[in-house]
Amino acid sequence: MSYAIFKTGGKQYRAEKGVTLRVPTLVGDAGTTVEFTTVLLGSDGKDVKAGTPLLKGAKVTAEIVKHGLGEKIVVFKFRKRKNYAKKQGHRQAFTEVRISEVSIG
Repeated sequence: MSYAIFKTGGKQYRAEKGVTLRVPTLVGDAGTTVEFTTVLLGSDGKDVKAGTPLLKGAKVTAEIVKHGLGEKIVVFKFRKRKNYAKKQGHRQAFTEVRISEVSIG
């Protein structure tokens, strides 16, 4: 089973063929193909290759499935004895991608 660790949106993800991941928002419509070229580590099932810091020629190809918003979190700010309380909600945007190919190069 080949896999790769790639970086997008300041986070790292493990990619295998056929796996669906939620990554920070990407530009593109559903059905569009995207490539991630910042591959940090890769394996073809037998040996592991680590980049310094990136693997040359390695890429992860994925298809955008959908865009959406994550679960709501509550942000509550409070200062005791100062008559200050502020409640705010937030839903982080994401893009769901399905990995179609992992190329170690």
